[in-house]
Amino acid sequence: METFAKLYGSVLVFFYHCFDRLVIHGYLLGLSRPGNVVFYFRDVLGLSPITPEVLARPTHEYQAWVEAYARQHRLPFEWAPKGVRKEDFVRPWLQRMERQNRYGVYCILKSKERGNTFRSCPSSFSASCPEDRLLRRRQSCFTHYYFYLRDKTLGPMVAQVASYLPFAMTFYLNGHSFIAQQLRPAGVAFRQKQNAFLSVSDPAALKKAADRLRAPLLRERLDYWTAQLGPQFPPSVRRAMNLNRFYSLTQVEYCLNFIFRRHFPIHHLFQRSCDLGLARLTADHLSQIFGFRLTRRLKGFLDSSLRQIEHGHHVLRAACKKTWIKSYEKFSTFLRLEVCSNCLPDFGLRKGLDHLEEVRLTLANLTDRFAAFQASSLNVHGDFPLFQRLALPVLVGQTKIPGIKIHDTRIIRLMEVLLHAGTLPTGWRSAQIHQAILTTFGLSASAYTLTQLRYDLRKMKAHGLLERCGQSYAYRLTSDGTKVALFFILFHRRVCGPLASSLFQRRPDPQSPPHSPIEAAYHRADQAIENVLQLVAA
Repeated sequence: METFAKLYGSVLVFFYHCFDRLVIHGYLLGLSRPGNVVFYFRDVLGLSPITPEVLARPTHEYQAWVEAYARQHRLPFEWAPKGVRKEDFVRPWLQRMERQNRYGVYCILKSKERGNTFRSCPSSFSASCPEDRLLRRRQSCFTHYYFYLRDKTLGPMVAQVASYLPFAMTFYLNGHSFIAQQLRPAGVAFRQKQNAFLSVSDPAALKKAADRLRAPLLRERLDYWTAQLGPQFPPSVRRAMNLNRFYSLTQVEYCLNFIFRRHFPIHHLFQRSCDLGLARLTADHLSQIFGFRLTRRLKGFLDSSLRQIEHGHHVLRAACKKTWIKSYEKFSTFLRLEVCSNCLPDFGLRKGLDHLEEVRLTLANLTDRFAAFQASSLNVHGDFPLFQRLALPVLVGQTKIPGIKIHDTRIIRLMEVLLHAGTLPTGWRSAQIHQAILTTFGLSASAYTLTQLRYDLRKMKAHGLLERCGQSYAYRLTSDGTKVALFFILFHRRVCGPLASSLFQRRPDPQSPPHSPIEAAYHRADQAIENVLQLVAA
Protein backbone atom coordinates (compact mmCIF):
# COMPACT_ATOMS: atom_id res chain seq x y z
CA MET A 1 0.00 0.00 0.00
CA GLU A 2 2.76 2.46 0.98
CA THR A 3 4.75 1.45 -2.11
CA PHE A 4 1.79 2.19 -4.39
CA ALA A 5 1.18 5.58 -2.76
CA LYS A 6 4.88 6.46 -2.97
CA LEU A 7 5.13 5.35 -6.59
CA TYR A 8 2.21 7.52 -7.78
CA GLY A 9 2.09 10.11 -5.02
CA SER A 10 2.60 13.03 -7.41
CA VAL A 11 -0.54 12.19 -9.43
CA LEU A 12 -2.61 10.62 -6.63
CA VAL A 13 -5.24 12.96 -5.18
CA PHE A 14 -6.39 10.73 -2.29
CA PHE A 15 -7.23 7.13 -1.42
CA TYR A 16 -9.60 5.48 1.04
CA HIS A 17 -10.75 2.09 2.36
CA CYS A 18 -14.40 1.26 2.94
CA PHE A 19 -17.03 -1.44 2.81
CA ASP A 20 -18.74 -1.45 -0.56
CA ARG A 21 -21.61 -3.93 -0.64
CA LEU A 22 -22.92 -5.73 2.44
CA VAL A 23 -25.50 -8.52 2.35
CA ILE A 24 -26.78 -9.29 5.85
CA HIS A 25 -29.14 -12.17 6.55
CA GLY A 26 -31.50 -11.96 9.52
CA TYR A 27 -32.54 -15.30 11.06
CA LEU A 28 -35.62 -15.52 13.26
CA LEU A 29 -34.11 -17.82 15.87
CA GLY A 30 -37.42 -18.71 17.54
CA LEU A 31 -38.81 -20.14 14.27
CA SER A 32 -35.69 -21.56 12.63
CA ARG A 33 -36.22 -25.27 13.47
CA PRO A 34 -39.22 -27.59 13.13
CA GLY A 35 -39.32 -28.05 16.92
CA ASN A 36 -39.51 -24.28 17.41
CA VAL A 37 -42.42 -24.03 14.98
CA VAL A 38 -44.28 -26.85 16.75
CA PHE A 39 -43.82 -25.04 20.08
CA TYR A 40 -45.07 -21.78 18.50
CA PHE A 41 -48.30 -23.27 17.14
CA ARG A 42 -49.09 -25.89 19.79
CA ASP A 43 -47.90 -24.33 23.06
CA VAL A 44 -48.03 -20.59 22.37
CA LEU A 45 -51.03 -20.28 20.00
CA GLY A 46 -52.81 -23.47 21.12
CA LEU A 47 -53.29 -24.78 17.57
CA SER A 48 -53.13 -28.54 17.05
CA PRO A 49 -52.77 -30.49 14.83
CA ILE A 50 -50.44 -28.40 12.64
CA THR A 51 -52.09 -28.96 9.28
CA PRO A 52 -51.01 -27.24 6.04
CA GLU A 53 -53.86 -24.76 6.55
CA VAL A 54 -52.63 -23.86 10.04
CA LEU A 55 -49.05 -23.62 8.78
CA ALA A 56 -50.11 -21.23 5.99
CA ARG A 57 -52.09 -18.93 8.31
CA PRO A 58 -49.11 -16.65 9.27
CA THR A 59 -48.29 -16.35 5.56
CA HIS A 60 -51.77 -15.15 4.64
CA GLU A 61 -51.76 -12.69 7.54
CA TYR A 62 -48.39 -11.24 6.53
CA GLN A 63 -49.32 -10.96 2.85
CA ALA A 64 -52.51 -9.12 3.79
CA TRP A 65 -50.49 -6.78 6.02
CA VAL A 66 -48.02 -5.94 3.19
CA GLU A 67 -50.85 -5.13 0.79
CA ALA A 68 -52.50 -2.89 3.41
CA TYR A 69 -49.14 -1.20 4.11
CA ALA A 70 -48.66 -0.42 0.40
CA ARG A 71 -52.19 1.02 0.10
CA GLN A 72 -51.89 3.08 3.27
CA HIS A 73 -48.59 4.68 2.20
CA ARG A 74 -49.56 4.87 -1.50
CA LEU A 75 -46.48 2.92 -2.57
CA PRO A 76 -45.85 1.25 -5.94
CA PHE A 77 -46.60 -2.43 -5.38
CA GLU A 78 -45.72 -4.52 -8.43
CA TRP A 79 -44.16 -7.75 -9.59
CA ALA A 80 -40.48 -7.39 -10.47
CA PRO A 81 -40.23 -7.04 -14.27
CA LYS A 82 -38.31 -9.72 -16.15
CA GLY A 83 -35.17 -8.77 -18.02
CA VAL A 84 -34.72 -5.51 -16.08
CA ARG A 85 -32.51 -4.94 -13.06
CA LYS A 86 -34.62 -4.13 -10.02
CA GLU A 87 -32.38 -1.17 -9.12
CA ASP A 88 -32.87 0.36 -12.57
CA PHE A 89 -36.64 -0.14 -12.37
CA VAL A 90 -37.05 1.64 -8.99
CA ARG A 91 -34.51 4.43 -9.64
CA PRO A 92 -37.11 7.08 -10.65
CA TRP A 93 -38.88 6.69 -7.28
CA LEU A 94 -35.55 6.91 -5.43
CA GLN A 95 -34.58 10.08 -7.29
CA ARG A 96 -37.93 11.66 -6.41
CA MET A 97 -37.41 10.68 -2.75
CA GLU A 98 -33.96 12.31 -2.78
CA ARG A 99 -35.24 15.50 -4.40
CA GLN A 100 -37.92 15.79 -1.72
CA ASN A 101 -35.37 14.86 1.00
CA ARG A 102 -37.72 12.24 2.46
CA TYR A 103 -36.90 8.96 4.15
CA GLY A 104 -38.72 5.65 4.36
CA VAL A 105 -40.02 3.01 1.94
CA TYR A 106 -40.58 4.25 -1.61
CA CYS A 107 -41.33 1.03 -3.54
CA ILE A 108 -42.30 -2.62 -2.94
CA LEU A 109 -41.59 -5.32 -5.52
CA LYS A 110 -42.79 -8.93 -5.46
CA SER A 111 -40.67 -11.78 -6.79
CA LYS A 112 -41.05 -15.57 -6.94
CA GLU A 113 -37.85 -17.09 -5.55
CA ARG A 114 -36.70 -20.25 -3.85
CA GLY A 115 -36.36 -20.24 -0.08
CA ASN A 116 -36.34 -22.39 3.02
CA THR A 117 -39.66 -23.17 4.67
CA PHE A 118 -41.53 -26.06 6.32
CA ARG A 119 -44.19 -28.54 5.25
CA SER A 120 -46.69 -30.50 7.29
CA CYS A 121 -46.88 -34.21 6.51
CA PRO A 122 -48.50 -37.27 8.15
CA SER A 123 -46.37 -39.28 10.55
CA SER A 124 -45.97 -43.06 10.61
CA PHE A 125 -48.68 -43.21 13.32
CA SER A 126 -51.31 -41.36 11.27
CA ALA A 127 -53.42 -44.51 10.84
CA SER A 128 -54.04 -44.80 14.61
CA CYS A 129 -53.76 -41.09 15.38
CA PRO A 130 -54.83 -38.84 12.44
CA GLU A 131 -53.88 -35.71 14.38
CA ASP A 132 -50.24 -36.78 14.63
CA ARG A 133 -48.26 -34.80 12.01
CA LEU A 134 -44.62 -33.95 11.40
CA LEU A 135 -42.93 -30.76 10.23
CA ARG A 136 -40.06 -31.11 7.79
CA ARG A 137 -37.72 -28.60 6.22
CA ARG A 138 -38.03 -28.03 2.51
CA GLN A 139 -37.06 -25.63 -0.25
CA SER A 140 -39.90 -24.16 -2.21
CA CYS A 141 -40.61 -21.34 -4.63
CA PHE A 142 -42.81 -18.66 -3.07
CA THR A 143 -43.29 -14.89 -2.93
CA HIS A 144 -40.55 -12.63 -1.55
CA TYR A 145 -41.09 -8.91 -0.93
CA TYR A 146 -38.41 -6.34 -1.74
CA PHE A 147 -38.83 -3.14 0.28
CA TYR A 148 -36.81 -0.34 -1.32
CA LEU A 149 -36.17 2.32 1.28
CA ARG A 150 -34.04 5.33 2.14
CA ASP A 151 -32.63 5.33 5.67
CA LYS A 152 -31.48 8.46 7.52
CA THR A 153 -28.23 6.78 8.57
CA LEU A 154 -27.47 4.08 5.99
CA GLY A 155 -28.87 5.77 2.88
CA PRO A 156 -30.59 3.77 0.10
CA MET A 157 -30.93 0.08 0.96
CA VAL A 158 -33.14 -2.94 0.30
CA ALA A 159 -34.92 -5.24 2.76
CA GLN A 160 -36.02 -8.59 1.34
CA VAL A 161 -38.64 -10.50 3.38
CA ALA A 162 -39.79 -14.07 2.74
CA SER A 163 -43.55 -14.49 3.02
CA TYR A 164 -43.38 -18.06 4.44
CA LEU A 165 -42.10 -19.33 7.75
CA PRO A 166 -39.46 -18.77 9.09
CA PHE A 167 -39.80 -15.28 7.48
CA ALA A 168 -36.11 -14.87 6.60
CA MET A 169 -34.97 -11.28 5.99
CA THR A 170 -32.01 -10.15 3.90
CA PHE A 171 -30.67 -6.59 3.86
CA TYR A 172 -28.66 -5.15 0.95
CA LEU A 173 -26.76 -1.96 1.70
CA ASN A 174 -23.76 -0.01 0.41
CA GLY A 175 -20.94 1.54 2.41
CA HIS A 176 -20.63 4.50 0.02
CA SER A 177 -24.24 5.46 0.70
CA PHE A 178 -23.51 5.41 4.42
CA ILE A 179 -20.44 7.64 3.95
CA ALA A 180 -22.47 10.13 1.90
CA GLN A 181 -25.09 10.32 4.68
CA GLN A 182 -22.29 11.06 7.16
CA LEU A 183 -20.60 13.76 5.05
CA ARG A 184 -23.68 15.84 4.21
CA PRO A 185 -24.54 16.95 7.78
CA ALA A 186 -20.84 17.70 8.43
CA GLY A 187 -20.76 20.16 5.51
CA VAL A 188 -18.07 18.23 3.60
CA ALA A 189 -18.38 18.83 -0.14
CA PHE A 190 -17.96 15.76 -2.37
CA ARG A 191 -18.74 14.48 -5.82
CA GLN A 192 -20.12 10.96 -5.98
CA LYS A 193 -20.70 8.96 -9.14
CA GLN A 194 -22.37 5.59 -8.74
CA ASN A 195 -20.56 3.86 -5.86
CA ALA A 196 -17.38 5.98 -5.90
CA PHE A 197 -16.22 9.34 -4.57
CA LEU A 198 -14.31 11.17 -7.31
CA SER A 199 -13.56 14.27 -5.22
CA VAL A 200 -13.94 15.40 -1.62
CA SER A 201 -13.00 18.61 0.16
CA ASP A 202 -11.73 16.77 3.26
CA PRO A 203 -10.25 13.27 2.59
CA ALA A 204 -9.59 12.77 6.31
CA ALA A 205 -13.30 13.26 7.08
CA LEU A 206 -14.17 10.69 4.42
CA LYS A 207 -11.87 8.09 5.99
CA LYS A 208 -13.31 8.76 9.47
CA ALA A 209 -16.84 8.42 8.10
CA ALA A 210 -15.94 5.05 6.55
CA ASP A 211 -14.63 3.81 9.90
CA ARG A 212 -17.90 4.72 11.66
CA LEU A 213 -19.76 1.87 9.98
CA ARG A 214 -19.76 -0.44 13.03
CA ALA A 215 -21.79 -3.41 14.20
CA PRO A 216 -23.81 -1.58 16.95
CA LEU A 217 -24.97 1.09 14.51
CA LEU A 218 -25.93 -1.51 11.91
CA ARG A 219 -27.79 -3.60 14.46
CA GLU A 220 -29.79 -0.59 15.62
CA ARG A 221 -30.95 0.32 12.11
CA LEU A 222 -31.63 -3.29 11.06
CA ASP A 223 -33.69 -3.92 14.21
CA TYR A 224 -35.70 -0.79 13.44
CA TRP A 225 -36.59 -1.90 9.90
CA THR A 226 -37.19 -5.48 11.05
CA ALA A 227 -39.80 -4.20 13.48
CA GLN A 228 -41.32 -1.95 10.78
CA LEU A 229 -41.42 -4.37 7.84
CA GLY A 230 -41.18 -7.88 9.27
CA PRO A 231 -44.09 -10.02 10.46
CA GLN A 232 -45.85 -8.56 13.48
CA PHE A 233 -46.09 -10.73 16.62
CA PRO A 234 -48.25 -9.82 19.65
CA PRO A 235 -46.40 -8.89 22.90
CA SER A 236 -47.74 -12.05 24.57
CA VAL A 237 -46.09 -14.21 21.89
CA ARG A 238 -42.79 -12.32 22.19
CA ARG A 239 -42.80 -12.86 25.96
CA ALA A 240 -43.40 -16.58 25.49
CA MET A 241 -40.53 -17.26 23.07
CA ASN A 242 -37.39 -15.70 21.58
CA LEU A 243 -38.29 -13.85 18.37
CA ASN A 244 -35.14 -11.72 18.09
CA ARG A 245 -33.17 -11.68 14.86
CA PHE A 246 -29.61 -13.02 14.53
CA TYR A 247 -27.75 -11.11 11.82
CA SER A 248 -25.18 -12.92 9.70
CA LEU A 249 -22.76 -11.50 7.11
CA THR A 250 -23.65 -13.43 3.96
CA GLN A 251 -21.58 -11.42 1.47
CA VAL A 252 -18.97 -8.75 2.14
CA GLU A 253 -17.27 -6.50 -0.42
CA TYR A 254 -14.39 -4.33 0.81
CA CYS A 255 -12.51 -1.94 -1.44
CA LEU A 256 -9.39 0.20 -1.62
CA ASN A 257 -9.91 3.20 -3.92
CA PHE A 258 -7.27 5.39 -5.59
CA ILE A 259 -8.36 8.72 -7.08
CA PHE A 260 -5.89 10.15 -9.64
CA ARG A 261 -5.65 13.53 -11.25
CA ARG A 262 -7.82 13.91 -14.31
CA HIS A 263 -4.97 14.27 -16.78
CA PHE A 264 -3.13 11.16 -15.58
CA PRO A 265 -3.34 8.28 -18.13
CA ILE A 266 -4.83 5.80 -15.66
CA HIS A 267 -6.21 3.60 -18.44
CA HIS A 268 -2.68 2.82 -19.66
CA LEU A 269 -1.57 2.19 -16.08
CA PHE A 270 -4.39 -0.33 -15.65
CA GLN A 271 -3.57 -2.03 -18.96
CA ARG A 272 0.02 -2.44 -17.84
CA SER A 273 -1.16 -3.74 -14.49
CA CYS A 274 -3.29 -6.37 -16.25
CA ASP A 275 -0.38 -7.48 -18.45
CA LEU A 276 1.89 -7.91 -15.47
CA GLY A 277 -0.80 -9.36 -13.24
CA LEU A 278 -1.70 -12.16 -15.65
CA ALA A 279 2.00 -13.03 -15.95
CA ARG A 280 2.77 -12.91 -12.22
CA LEU A 281 -0.42 -13.99 -10.43
CA THR A 282 0.89 -17.49 -9.86
CA ALA A 283 -0.31 -19.96 -7.24
CA ASP A 284 2.35 -18.93 -4.70
CA HIS A 285 1.59 -15.22 -5.13
CA LEU A 286 -2.15 -15.86 -4.77
CA SER A 287 -1.59 -17.84 -1.58
CA GLN A 288 0.47 -14.96 -0.15
CA ILE A 289 -2.14 -12.36 -1.11
CA PHE A 290 -5.11 -14.33 0.24
CA GLY A 291 -3.22 -15.70 3.23
CA PHE A 292 -4.03 -19.36 2.49
CA ARG A 293 -1.50 -22.20 2.64
CA LEU A 294 -1.06 -24.30 -0.47
CA THR A 295 -1.83 -27.86 0.61
CA ARG A 296 -3.53 -30.86 -0.93
CA ARG A 297 -6.50 -30.24 1.36
CA LEU A 298 -7.12 -26.76 -0.09
CA LYS A 299 -10.74 -26.74 -1.21
CA GLY A 300 -11.80 -24.68 -4.19
CA PHE A 301 -9.47 -23.40 -6.88
CA LEU A 302 -6.90 -20.72 -7.65
CA ASP A 303 -7.57 -18.63 -10.73
CA SER A 304 -6.56 -15.36 -12.36
CA SER A 305 -8.29 -13.93 -15.41
CA LEU A 306 -9.07 -10.76 -17.33
CA ARG A 307 -12.79 -10.23 -17.92
CA GLN A 308 -14.77 -7.69 -19.89
CA ILE A 309 -17.88 -6.15 -18.33
CA GLU A 310 -20.45 -3.70 -19.65
CA HIS A 311 -19.38 -0.58 -21.56
CA GLY A 312 -16.08 -2.20 -22.56
CA HIS A 313 -14.44 -2.02 -19.11
CA HIS A 314 -12.07 -4.79 -18.14
CA VAL A 315 -11.58 -6.39 -14.74
CA LEU A 316 -8.43 -8.15 -13.55
CA ARG A 317 -9.79 -10.90 -11.31
CA ALA A 318 -8.06 -13.39 -9.01
CA ALA A 319 -9.98 -16.06 -7.08
CA CYS A 320 -9.16 -18.41 -4.22
CA LYS A 321 -11.71 -20.72 -2.58
CA LYS A 322 -14.97 -18.72 -2.37
CA THR A 323 -13.25 -15.34 -2.32
CA TRP A 324 -12.11 -13.21 -5.20
CA ILE A 325 -10.28 -9.91 -5.55
CA LYS A 326 -10.54 -7.71 -8.60
CA SER A 327 -9.05 -4.52 -9.97
CA TYR A 328 -10.65 -2.14 -12.45
CA GLU A 329 -10.60 1.51 -13.51
CA LYS A 330 -13.48 3.85 -14.34
CA PHE A 331 -14.18 7.50 -15.12
CA SER A 332 -10.52 8.13 -16.20
CA THR A 333 -9.52 8.93 -12.60
CA PHE A 334 -10.62 6.00 -10.50
CA LEU A 335 -8.77 2.74 -9.72
CA ARG A 336 -10.39 0.25 -7.35
CA LEU A 337 -9.05 -2.90 -5.71
CA GLU A 338 -12.00 -4.84 -4.35
CA VAL A 339 -12.26 -8.11 -2.44
CA CYS A 340 -15.51 -10.05 -2.21
CA SER A 341 -16.06 -12.94 0.19
CA ASN A 342 -19.07 -15.25 0.25
CA CYS A 343 -17.64 -17.50 2.96
CA LEU A 344 -15.93 -15.70 5.84
CA PRO A 345 -15.02 -18.98 7.62
CA ASP A 346 -12.42 -19.47 4.84
CA PHE A 347 -10.43 -16.76 6.67
CA GLY A 348 -11.17 -18.21 10.09
CA LEU A 349 -13.75 -15.46 10.70
CA ARG A 350 -17.21 -15.76 12.22
CA LYS A 351 -20.21 -14.61 10.20
CA GLY A 352 -22.06 -12.88 13.05
CA LEU A 353 -22.55 -9.14 12.72
CA ASP A 354 -20.68 -8.58 16.00
CA HIS A 355 -17.46 -9.66 14.24
CA LEU A 356 -17.65 -6.91 11.61
CA GLU A 357 -14.49 -5.17 12.85
CA GLU A 358 -12.43 -8.37 12.53
CA VAL A 359 -13.75 -8.75 8.99
CA ARG A 360 -12.75 -5.16 8.21
CA LEU A 361 -9.17 -5.64 9.40
CA THR A 362 -8.71 -8.94 7.57
CA LEU A 363 -10.04 -7.68 4.23
CA ALA A 364 -8.16 -4.37 4.54
CA ASN A 365 -4.89 -6.28 4.94
CA LEU A 366 -5.80 -8.41 1.92
CA THR A 367 -6.38 -5.36 -0.30
CA ASP A 368 -3.13 -3.80 0.96
CA ARG A 369 -1.19 -6.94 0.00
CA PHE A 370 -2.79 -6.89 -3.46
CA ALA A 371 -1.86 -3.21 -3.84
CA ALA A 372 1.72 -4.00 -2.79
CA PHE A 373 1.85 -6.81 -5.35
CA GLN A 374 0.69 -4.50 -8.14
CA ALA A 375 3.13 -1.79 -7.03
CA SER A 376 6.04 -4.23 -7.15
CA SER A 377 5.05 -5.10 -10.73
CA LEU A 378 4.53 -1.50 -11.85
CA ASN A 379 7.75 -0.28 -10.25
CA VAL A 380 9.98 -1.90 -12.88
CA HIS A 381 11.06 1.51 -14.15
CA GLY A 382 11.96 2.97 -10.78
CA ASP A 383 15.60 1.91 -10.42
CA PHE A 384 17.50 2.70 -13.60
CA PRO A 385 20.95 2.60 -11.91
CA LEU A 386 20.27 -1.08 -11.23
CA PHE A 387 19.92 -1.81 -14.97
CA GLN A 388 23.03 0.21 -15.70
CA ARG A 389 25.04 -1.81 -13.20
CA LEU A 390 23.88 -5.07 -14.75
CA ALA A 391 25.93 -4.45 -17.89
CA LEU A 392 29.13 -4.14 -15.82
CA PRO A 393 31.15 -7.20 -14.80
CA VAL A 394 31.39 -8.03 -11.08
CA LEU A 395 34.09 -9.73 -9.02
CA VAL A 396 33.18 -12.77 -6.93
CA GLY A 397 36.33 -13.65 -5.01
CA GLN A 398 39.00 -13.76 -7.68
CA THR A 399 36.56 -14.54 -10.47
CA LYS A 400 35.26 -11.90 -12.86
CA ILE A 401 31.60 -12.50 -13.77
CA PRO A 402 30.47 -10.86 -17.05
CA GLY A 403 27.61 -8.36 -17.13
CA ILE A 404 24.08 -9.16 -18.21
CA LYS A 405 22.94 -7.57 -21.47
CA ILE A 406 19.34 -7.03 -22.45
CA HIS A 407 19.80 -8.90 -25.75
CA ASP A 408 21.12 -12.08 -24.10
CA THR A 409 18.66 -14.73 -25.35
CA ARG A 410 19.69 -17.38 -22.85
CA ILE A 411 19.16 -15.04 -19.89
CA ILE A 412 15.77 -13.92 -21.27
CA ARG A 413 14.63 -17.54 -21.55
CA LEU A 414 15.80 -18.26 -18.02
CA MET A 415 14.00 -15.20 -16.61
CA GLU A 416 10.79 -16.05 -18.43
CA VAL A 417 10.78 -19.58 -17.01
CA LEU A 418 11.43 -18.31 -13.48
CA LEU A 419 8.49 -15.90 -13.82
CA HIS A 420 6.22 -18.50 -15.38
CA ALA A 421 3.01 -19.69 -13.72
CA GLY A 422 4.67 -23.03 -12.99
CA THR A 423 6.98 -21.44 -10.41
CA LEU A 424 7.34 -23.70 -7.40
CA PRO A 425 6.74 -22.13 -3.97
CA THR A 426 9.86 -23.88 -2.65
CA GLY A 427 12.07 -22.68 -5.50
CA TRP A 428 13.50 -24.28 -8.66
CA ARG A 429 16.25 -26.85 -8.78
CA SER A 430 18.71 -26.78 -11.69
CA ALA A 431 17.33 -29.93 -13.29
CA GLN A 432 13.76 -28.57 -13.11
CA ILE A 433 14.79 -25.26 -14.67
CA HIS A 434 16.72 -27.04 -17.42
CA GLN A 435 13.80 -29.32 -18.31
CA ALA A 436 11.35 -26.38 -18.25
CA ILE A 437 13.52 -24.34 -20.66
CA LEU A 438 13.93 -27.27 -23.06
CA THR A 439 10.20 -28.00 -23.02
CA THR A 440 9.02 -24.38 -23.23
CA PHE A 441 11.27 -23.28 -26.08
CA GLY A 442 11.56 -26.62 -27.93
CA LEU A 443 15.33 -26.95 -27.48
CA SER A 444 17.40 -30.08 -27.46
CA ALA A 445 19.72 -31.00 -24.60
CA SER A 446 22.71 -30.34 -26.82
CA ALA A 447 21.48 -26.88 -27.84
CA TYR A 448 21.32 -25.77 -24.22
CA THR A 449 23.29 -27.94 -21.84
CA LEU A 450 23.04 -28.17 -18.08
CA THR A 451 26.53 -26.67 -17.83
CA GLN A 452 25.38 -23.57 -19.73
CA LEU A 453 22.40 -23.27 -17.38
CA ARG A 454 24.63 -23.46 -14.30
CA TYR A 455 26.82 -20.71 -15.81
CA ASP A 456 23.75 -18.49 -16.35
CA LEU A 457 22.48 -19.17 -12.83
CA ARG A 458 25.86 -18.25 -11.41
CA LYS A 459 25.86 -15.02 -13.42
CA MET A 460 22.38 -14.01 -12.19
CA LYS A 461 23.26 -14.93 -8.60
CA ALA A 462 26.42 -12.83 -8.73
CA HIS A 463 24.38 -9.80 -9.84
CA GLY A 464 21.90 -10.25 -7.01
CA LEU A 465 19.01 -11.35 -9.22
CA LEU A 466 18.82 -14.90 -7.90
CA GLU A 467 19.02 -16.42 -4.44
CA ARG A 468 19.06 -19.86 -2.89
CA CYS A 469 16.12 -21.03 -0.79
CA GLY A 470 17.72 -21.59 2.60
CA GLN A 471 20.43 -24.24 2.51
CA SER A 472 18.91 -26.17 -0.40
CA TYR A 473 20.09 -26.00 -4.00
CA ALA A 474 16.83 -24.48 -5.14
CA TYR A 475 16.71 -20.99 -6.63
CA ARG A 476 14.19 -18.16 -6.84
CA LEU A 477 14.22 -14.56 -8.04
CA THR A 478 14.97 -11.78 -5.58
CA SER A 479 12.85 -8.62 -5.50
CA ASP A 480 15.39 -6.91 -7.79
CA GLY A 481 15.45 -10.02 -9.94
CA THR A 482 11.68 -9.87 -10.38
CA LYS A 483 11.83 -6.22 -11.49
CA VAL A 484 14.70 -6.88 -13.90
CA ALA A 485 13.02 -9.97 -15.34
CA LEU A 486 9.78 -8.06 -15.92
CA PHE A 487 11.68 -5.20 -17.57
CA PHE A 488 13.69 -7.46 -19.86
CA ILE A 489 10.75 -9.66 -20.89
CA LEU A 490 8.41 -6.73 -21.51
CA PHE A 491 11.07 -4.99 -23.58
CA HIS A 492 11.56 -8.05 -25.74
CA ARG A 493 7.84 -8.76 -26.15
CA ARG A 494 6.65 -5.17 -26.69
CA VAL A 495 9.57 -3.78 -28.68
CA CYS A 496 11.99 -6.43 -29.86
CA GLY A 497 9.35 -9.05 -30.62
CA PRO A 498 7.33 -7.14 -33.23
CA LEU A 499 10.41 -5.59 -34.81
CA ALA A 500 12.48 -8.77 -34.82
CA SER A 501 9.69 -10.57 -36.67
CA SER A 502 9.79 -7.98 -39.44
CA LEU A 503 12.10 -7.62 -42.42
CA PHE A 504 14.53 -5.63 -40.27
CA GLN A 505 16.23 -8.84 -39.11
CA ARG A 506 18.87 -8.70 -41.81
CA ARG A 507 21.82 -6.34 -41.63
CA PRO A 508 21.93 -3.84 -44.52
CA ASP A 509 24.80 -3.89 -46.99
CA PRO A 510 27.00 -0.81 -46.37
CA GLN A 511 27.30 -0.33 -50.14
CA SER A 512 23.51 -0.27 -50.64
CA PRO A 513 21.70 1.43 -47.73
CA PRO A 514 17.95 0.68 -47.33
CA HIS A 515 15.49 2.89 -49.20
CA SER A 516 12.88 2.78 -46.43
CA PRO A 517 13.30 5.68 -43.94
CA ILE A 518 11.80 3.55 -41.17
CA GLU A 519 14.21 0.66 -41.82
CA ALA A 520 17.17 3.02 -41.95
CA ALA A 521 16.10 4.67 -38.67
CA TYR A 522 15.70 1.24 -37.07
CA HIS A 523 19.22 0.15 -37.96
CA ARG A 524 20.68 3.47 -36.78
CA ALA A 525 18.90 3.05 -33.43
CA ASP A 526 20.05 -0.56 -33.21
CA GLN A 527 23.67 0.41 -33.83
CA ALA A 528 23.42 3.25 -31.29
CA ILE A 529 22.16 0.85 -28.62
CA GLU A 530 25.01 -1.54 -29.41
CA ASN A 531 27.56 1.29 -29.01
CA VAL A 532 26.02 2.28 -25.66
CA LEU A 533 26.17 -1.29 -24.38
CA GLN A 534 29.81 -1.61 -25.36
CA LEU A 535 30.67 1.66 -23.59
CA VAL A 536 28.81 0.67 -20.44
CA ALA A 537 30.43 -2.76 -20.36
CA ALA A 538 33.93 -1.40 -20.98
